[in-house]
Amino acid sequence: MSAKKRDASRHKEIRNAKAGRDFFIGERYEAGIVLQGTEVKSIRLGNAQINDAYARIEKGAVWLCQAHIGEYRYGTNQNHDPIRKRKLLLHEREINKLRGAVEAGGKTIVPLRLYMKNGLVKVEIALGTGKKLYDKRETLKRKEAMREAERAMRARR
Repeated sequence: MSAKKRDASRHKEIRNAKAGRDFFIGERYEAGIVLQGTEVKSIRLGNAQINDAYARIEKGAVWLCQAHIGEYRYGTNQNHDPIRKRKLLLHEREINKLRGAVEAGGKTIVPLRLYMKNGLVKVEIALGTGKKLYDKRETLKRKEAMREAERAMRARR
């Protein structure tokens, strides 16, 4: 008998759809995250959302706030709180770099994606600078121009 094929849909990454639209993305970091048992199972099922999430530095540690990790369906009464602060695991020099950029002003720490890596849950965070309305319009115009160019190239083939 051949080995069972693994279900690739099980290990999806959860992306922040609003990040690219609302922020200019700068330097990126990969961070571990402190989770409770049923949270890992929920993330494996794809039952998480980080669109409204942000990270904050408090007492020398980085915390992920407003990230929603749904309750595990088969959990007991000891299920986790879906919206709670979760500690991110970074090196001290990375935390100091982030703190300096945020305190200088105009930047925020934005989670970009939540994914599995070697059986561990990781969060990709980045320094983001907020976009103004005219910046968002410019980005939409650029995307539309690229789509038109791709359509024209396909039509010529």
